Amino acid sequence: MNQTPAPPPSSPCSPSRSPSPTPSPFRSRSFRFLFAASAVSRGGMAVGNLALPLVAIVALDASVGEVGLLATLTTAAFLLVGPFGGVWVDRLRKRPVMIAADLARALLLGWVPLAWWAGWLTLEQLCVVALLTGVGTVFFDVAALSLLPLVVGRERLLAANSALHGFDAGVAVAGPAAAGGLVALVTAPFAVAANAVGYLASACLLAGVRVEEPAPERAGRGRVWAEVAEGARFVAGHPVLRPVLVQGGLANLGIRMVTVVLPVVLVQELGLSAGMVGLFLAGGGVGVLLGATFARRLAERLGAGRTLWLLGLAIAPFGLVLPLVREGTLLWLAAGAWAVVTFKTGVDNVLLVSFRQRVTPDRLLGRMNASFRTVLTGALAVGSALTGLLGELAGPRAPLWAGALALSLVWVPIAASPLRTLRDLPTG
Repeated sequence: MNQTPAPPPSSPCSPSRSPSPTPSPFRSRSFRFLFAASAVSRGGMAVGNLALPLVAIVALDASVGEVGLLATLTTAAFLLVGPFGGVWVDRLRKRPVMIAADLARALLLGWVPLAWWAGWLTLEQLCVVALLTGVGTVFFDVAALSLLPLVVGRERLLAANSALHGFDAGVAVAGPAAAGGLVALVTAPFAVAANAVGYLASACLLAGVRVEEPAPERAGRGRVWAEVAEGARFVAGHPVLRPVLVQGGLANLGIRMVTVVLPVVLVQELGLSAGMVGLFLAGGGVGVLLGATFARRLAERLGAGRTLWLLGLAIAPFGLVLPLVREGTLLWLAAGAWAVVTFKTGVDNVLLVSFRQRVTPDRLLGRMNASFRTVLTGALAVGSALTGLLGELAGPRAPLWAGALALSLVWVPIAASPLRTLRDLPTG
């Protein structure tokens, strides 16, 4: 069993001493397989996120609205089935759920190049593939977040999440360019096939994860809605999870508002080329990568809880530089500010997920993660809607100011909670 037992329980909001050095999670064979499975899955997803809409555009002559519908259906799965996915993940062992999700997504995406080659492909089929693939992603992601504490032990969560989120950030930086090159080389339908192969490889690698998952509790199991409500009550009533949820929702709201409207400002007002806009936004990906890389060191030096709000307070003024973007010097200052703001996002991604996994009992991990995914995805949807509304009423700078203000305040929920004094990750 590749699991290190967690330290003795303590109060989730009591200060604790500085964390002692822990072995690297990569010393665990099971974590190496889990990391590799995540790597090929995320890499394939980066290709698919570009290739699937390109299939609709190039092969099916889809309109802008139809491409938007395709993208919406993928995200909609988190809102439609997210809470119920958490219940079923808690009712089942996690690794088989991840393998089943990988195989299902591989079959769905594998159909696209086959149907295109045979002349059967329609937009309706693509929409079904997008929705069902999104459902598979819900189950895979919730199960993966719930399996990690069992694989590495709770005291190594910070290092494990730093490695996983660091790779995700690297994919965010390099993935679109690599995906574009692959699409150009083999055409969009066969690039979708590469995504399917990535999911197959992920399923094979997950077979190498050896962890003794406890049998899911059957006593007290009730109706699905009752179990969804139990998970929501646990999150809402927990002194660690509640401020973490509020912080994450505020961050997602701000990030979505900025990323939706910033290209409009850069292109329509400043006249930048698409290449320059991509370069500007790529700086954000670099910021996330660096934040994920340095999150563990910052937590060890400042304390996990203190890092979240002290770093946020220090970075807050940088967010307010974004709406001031103009040609010349202010353009480069805004690009640098965007990289600094997203550095904080990278740190948060590692520390906040580690907080969540550390304090949640095994039997509630699936529902906790699903509750977070639902709220965080909902914040993205609200951010998109608010951006459109404010943009129509007051112009594109208004949602840019609103998003920047939200990003400048993400530290407040942590500073106003008992988490502000924590040095080490809490235990449940």
